[in-house]
Amino acid sequence: MPDSLRSIHVVAGVIRDARGRILLTRRTETRDMPGLWEFPGGKREAGESSEQALARELHEELGIEAEVGEWLMEVPQRYPDKRLRLEVRMISAWKGQPRGREGQALTWVPSERLSRYSMPPADVPVVAALRQPDRYLVTPEPEDAEAWLRHLGIALDEGVRRVHLRARHCEPARWRALLEAVRERFGRRDVQWLLNRDIALARELGFGVHLGSEQLASLDARPLPAEVPLAASCHHADDLRRAQALGCDFAVLGPVLPTASHPGEPAMGWEGFEALRESVSLPLYAIGGLGPEHVPMARHHGAQGIAAIRALWPADLAEAG
Repeated sequence: MPDSLRSIHVVAGVIRDARGRILLTRRTETRDMPGLWEFPGGKREAGESSEQALARELHEELGIEAEVGEWLMEVPQRYPDKRLRLEVRMISAWKGQPRGREGQALTWVPSERLSRYSMPPADVPVVAALRQPDRYLVTPEPEDAEAWLRHLGIALDEGVRRVHLRARHCEPARWRALLEAVRERFGRRDVQWLLNRDIALARELGFGVHLGSEQLASLDARPLPAEVPLAASCHHADDLRRAQALGCDFAVLGPVLPTASHPGEPAMGWEGFEALRESVSLPLYAIGGLGPEHVPMARHHGAQGIAAIRALWPADLAEAG
C-alpha cells in the first residue's frame, strides 16, 4: 500500500557565536510542536538547492546573511501527518544580528547543554552528532590479555572515544581482572566505557552498560542513573521503541551489510536502516560490515556514525576476534 503521508525536506543550520555557543529557536504557538527548541531553518522549495533554501530561511527568520558550509547529517523522521527529512548544515559565516523576525524566541546554548532543551524528534540525533563520537568500538575476544590491552591503547590513540567492552567467551574472573586493568590503565582518558550486559558489574566498576536486545523487554525502568551511559543493541522497531522508552542514550542498529562474523544472517541494508531510524528520535550507530569510511553514508541515513569490531581494532587482533 503506497504511503499517503506528504514528504517535506527541511534544511537547518548550526550557527555558532564567537564563544562557540549554538543558536536555537523556539517554535511559536501557531506551529505544530509549540514551545520546542530547534536548529533554525525551514522547508526547501521546488527548484532550490539546500544552500539556497537555508540562506533564504535564515534571512527571513533571523535577518542574517549566512554562508552555508559543511554538511553534517540528514535525519529521516516520521510524524503522524508527514514524513520529514531534516538536512543539517554548518554555517561557516554570517552577518547581522539574529533576531526572531517571526515572533520566535532565541537562545545561545553551550554545546554541552544542548541536551537539556526539549526538541522535536528529528533534532535530537543532531545534538548527538555534534557532541558525541562518530565511531563506537566493540572489543574482540581477549585471547592474550596484555596484547588486548596494548591494542586497546592503540585504538584510543587513533581517536576512539566510546568503547563497548565485550567478551563473549572469557572466563568471568579473567574478564573481571581485565576490566579492572582497563580502569587502571585508561581510566583517566576522555573515553566513555560501556560494559556488555552485566549491570551489576558495571555498577561496581563504574562503567556504563550496553544492553543486549533480549534485556530490553525484561527491564521496566532505566537500570542506571541518568549521568551513567546506557546503550542497547537493536534489530527491530520494537527494540528501538523499548530502548527509547527505557531512556537509553543511544542504540546500535543492524546488521546493515553482510558480516564475516555472522555469515548468512540477513542484512537490512541502508533502506531498511532508514525505515527504522524514522520511527524513533534515539541517536543510532549503524553496525554490520561497516568501517570509518562509511560514516558519511551512515549520517546520510540518520545515524551519528558506525559501530564495529574489525574496522576499529588493530588488524592482527581484529582477525583473532
